Amino acid sequence: MKTRKTKYGYTIISAMLLILLVLLPVFISSESYSLIFLANILMYVVLTVSWAIFSGPTGYISLATSAFFGVGVYSTALFSDALPLAVVIIIGGLGSFCLAYLVGSVTLRLKGMYFTMFTFGLVELIRNLVHWYEVNITGTVGRMVITPESITIYYAMVIIFLAVLLASYLIKRSKYGLALQGIGESEDAAAHTGINVTRVKTVTFAVSAFFMGLTGAAMSLRWSYVDPTMAFDISRSFMPVLMAIFGGMGHLYAPIAGASIFSILEELFTTKFPYYYMLLFGLTMLLVIRFMPLGIEGVIERLRRRNKLVVTEKS
Repeated sequence: MKTRKTKYGYTIISAMLLILLVLLPVFISSESYSLIFLANILMYVVLTVSWAIFSGPTGYISLATSAFFGVGVYSTALFSDALPLAVVIIIGGLGSFCLAYLVGSVTLRLKGMYFTMFTFGLVELIRNLVHWYEVNITGTVGRMVITPESITIYYAMVIIFLAVLLASYLIKRSKYGLALQGIGESEDAAAHTGINVTRVKTVTFAVSAFFMGLTGAAMSLRWSYVDPTMAFDISRSFMPVLMAIFGGMGHLYAPIAGASIFSILEELFTTKFPYYYMLLFGLTMLLVIRFMPLGIEGVIERLRRRNKLVVTEKS
């Protein structure tokens, strides 16, 4: 009964949050900084949840987020003046999906730090390839982007946010989710049970990249100009990892909470302490790792167990 009531409560809270996200522009000016800031929070939430879809259960630490985000950015730069916005964003997602599937089918046989280092190198490889192409083939570095109203970008991010939540929920409760958990516990044991380990990892890696590409395509609409350095900014590869550590990865709410709070902290540190914000980020992460090794999720679960124990003792 308590489990059913808990699920019912989560459903109500989720519905209220969804209604709030949809109605926020009614109370905020469509061109205000607050709306762009909310879209920025949604961007980090999507990147973190997307990263956690693959890396959470498998334990593979991918630093390729910036590569897939950048593919989405350049999809917008190439097609935004010729195709409808929705089509351009989907092209960005599909381009990232194809790149991740191609790269994953070759590299996901690597394990541990070897996979992590390859994904880090992939970002630099693609960034330099795009830069070389623009300098030597097109003769210019960077491209102009048609910028719509802020409210359009915001609602695009709301839709992508809902889509990644649905995908994460369905994957976790599907046979792929069970296979991913088995791979994370022991790849050899998973392979012996009949799981096609390479295919499961590759498909999931590509699905997570799809949402990163969608996000890059949508958020690049904020800029009137993009270049390889902006599109493939390596910090976007590290931020989702830090946000996932900050929030946790065991439950769907954990990376959402981690990304949301961390985004607010980033905004606070960069605006109030522009010369010391990296130091403050480092101190924050050290404190989290020292006192909250399982992130926000660990604190919540510990409090929940404590409350259950108190209720049990009273009864």
